[in-house]
Amino acid sequence: MKSRTHPPRARPHREEAETVNVSRRTTAILAAAGLAAAGLLATGQASAAPAVPSPAAITSALNTEARIPGTAWQTNPDGRIIVSYDDTVTASKLSALTRVTSRFGSAVTLEKIPGKLSKYIAGGDAIYGGQYRCSLGFNVRNSAGVYFFITAGHCGNIASSWYANSAKTTLLGTVTGSSFPGNDYAIVRYSTSYTNHPGVVNLYNGSTQDITSAGNASVGQAVRRSGSTTGLRSGSVTGTNATVNYAEGTVTGLIRTNVCAEGGDSGGALFAGTVALGLTSGGSGNCSSGGTTYFNPVPEVLSRYGVNVY
Repeated sequence: MKSRTHPPRARPHREEAETVNVSRRTTAILAAAGLAAAGLLATGQASAAPAVPSPAAITSALNTEARIPGTAWQTNPDGRIIVSYDDTVTASKLSALTRVTSRFGSAVTLEKIPGKLSKYIAGGDAIYGGQYRCSLGFNVRNSAGVYFFITAGHCGNIASSWYANSAKTTLLGTVTGSSFPGNDYAIVRYSTSYTNHPGVVNLYNGSTQDITSAGNASVGQAVRRSGSTTGLRSGSVTGTNATVNYAEGTVTGLIRTNVCAEGGDSGGALFAGTVALGLTSGGSGNCSSGGTTYFNPVPEVLSRYGVNVY
């Protein structure tokens, strides 16, 4: 390439030179300031953290990509998503779950829970249907004075008639509505021949707790649970609006607690004082080593069927 020869420039007059030099210095300072500002802007842009998806967006992704049996999740009050998995989630299932959750960094916490997430249902005592035993949740009635009880939907799905004894000679009533999976609640209309249905919860110590209203659970709330297998247990609410992926399907909008439960406790009552809160759905662990249990909120059940606790 040929070198370019610049024509000589005339030397400015001294006064002009001073003016030009000041002008040049000013221009240089302004240019430097501009570069510094541009540098700061560029640096700010470069160091900006990538946008973290909202809890709703993360939950939507989990619902779409991580419906693996043995997993559950809920959003904490601080916005963090807690994703739990049980002993059955291993190898390729765990890898698939990790691939989804790792995309969201610290916005998602992955935790291992003991045992197997399952519906609580067994043979034994309390309310009987088919070959199974569940627990009664709360007695309710409608505006016409008709009496019912509410229990778990996975119990309502397995039998249309429920009895007070294992020999199935004392009919309690028949299922008039049930929702599982998606939700986990059912309603049973009492037989006209069965009139002993007080608005209380059995505390398994010879006494009962009167129930006068229903409410929504809150994180940190002290609660008690009553069920036909393990009796009365206590603990606290650790999450709300939780999603659980059972082998039979996904249930959403659940209350998560550290109260233990076992097979046969399904449908049993979660309450705080005189307030009905939930119906036992399922969980993991047991009452020997502890566990995590989920409950379907009571208010939505009452609204769905037009009934009230009393």
